Amino acid sequence: MSDNITNTSSDTLSNNAAISKYLNEATNNDTATLLIKCRDQAGIVQAVSEFIYRYGANIITLDQYSTAHEGGQYFMRLEFVLAGLSDIIENFEGSFAHTVAKRYDMTWRLHDNAIKTKVGILVSKFDHALLDLLWRHERGLLDCQITSVVSNHEDLRQSVENFGIPFHHVPVTKENKKQAEAQIHELLAGNDLLVLARYMQILSSDFVQRWSMKIINIHHSFLPAFVGADPYRQAYEKGVKLIGATAHYVTAELDQGPIIEQDVHRVTHKQGVAELRAIGRDIERNVLARAVNWHVQNRVIVSGNKTVVFN
Repeated sequence: MSDNITNTSSDTLSNNAAISKYLNEATNNDTATLLIKCRDQAGIVQAVSEFIYRYGANIITLDQYSTAHEGGQYFMRLEFVLAGLSDIIENFEGSFAHTVAKRYDMTWRLHDNAIKTKVGILVSKFDHALLDLLWRHERGLLDCQITSVVSNHEDLRQSVENFGIPFHHVPVTKENKKQAEAQIHELLAGNDLLVLARYMQILSSDFVQRWSMKIINIHHSFLPAFVGADPYRQAYEKGVKLIGATAHYVTAELDQGPIIEQDVHRVTHKQGVAELRAIGRDIERNVLARAVNWHVQNRVIVSGNKTVVFN
């Protein structure tokens, strides 16, 4: 079963995103985010902090988590500010790799916050998740660059182009699936993240491998319950008292990727399938927006089939 580890819970995106947007505008040109995963051991925080200090940088935030008091797996998210960062970031990375990361056998990455994460979106006919992302992006509540939208239907072209975002129509059938995926890959090449905003096609394992842990899907159920098609009808027939949605990274195994975010809403026996779907779409929008926002802010570390989310 997929698991999700978070250090805090969040019911709303807008307030946090607005604050983040303000801070980003003020400091992004000279800030970077460092994500670290390694075996927990003494001296990690001191070594990282001392390295950053020696470069003349100042730590803005530092979040950490360990899976056990001793001998567990250690995770860190650190943001720092350094004047002229873009001019020395390659030297910084090389030196960190040699003097700190190697010593502690770290899996790590450094992101220059001045560089916006490029995001491509795939969608079919349902527009609620897509339009919510585009609206948040236009309002500055998603700190990324949405480059284009690809759909296997023409239905949402005008809605997308109204936001000034390029729209590409790539029909998908059983006969042309391989060619269609090759075309989609070519159209979206250069993006850092793909978002499936209710894209009602199962991606091939070859496509997923090309974008390993770079595809986020919104599944319209509270996974691991009701995997596959028509989960709201499955939920209704089961007589559940809670329905939900799940944002997760896509893997070759359907609906089994590491979970980033979930939410639920209480329902009763009086509500039919149509009403469950309407309630569910609101949950889907918010869950997907939070997951995408945390990813582009470099707040997610994948560990096996789990995630650590520093939100």
